[in-house]
Amino acid sequence: MVPADIHDFFLTTGSAAGALIGLLFVAISVSAERLSREETESMLLRIRARAALIAFTNALSVSMFALIPGEKIGWTAVIVAIVGLTFLVAAILSLIRLHEVHWGTVRDGLFLLGLTATFVIQLIEGAAVVTEPANSGAVNTIAILVVVCFLIGIARAWELIGGPSMGITREVAALAHRPGHGEHRADAPEEGRPPPA
Repeated sequence: MVPADIHDFFLTTGSAAGALIGLLFVAISVSAERLSREETESMLLRIRARAALIAFTNALSVSMFALIPGEKIGWTAVIVAIVGLTFLVAAILSLIRLHEVHWGTVRDGLFLLGLTATFVIQLIEGAAVVTEPANSGAVNTIAILVVVCFLIGIARAWELIGGPSMGITREVAALAHRPGHGEHRADAPEEGRPPPA
């Protein structure tokens, strides 16, 4: 049973998930040419697109079924978690099959592991609601996982469309490699010689 004080939350997340899925379809249609190539990069883009879609679909399904009167959220959380885990196993096997380990695949792998943990927790909490419908703590945890799915889905969609990365590792590496930090700059004057006028 969904507590009355969380009903508006699921109403909002259901609407947001529907809108984000629509925007994701637009992003996928714009990136259709890149997604259809038979290359490692295309496979990674397809995995990102599917991860975003499964995260948003999970949020939409849980939110919509939570609004239906009765005890629907538990079984919905269990079923969509199983569907999500099935996708994630296939995606992880795809990454293993690529045999290319670099920062991009490691990041994709970490995102997939994060989504896997989300779905495992959702499966456990959904089962707790099925066995004990009055368990409001499990429903609250499922609500938090809906937010986590939004965050993961948005991050995956951002990478799918080629949004710029502003990660701390990248910025520190760029700062360390900029001219003037241990590298000889072409425009720097030599020792003992005045700069050109």
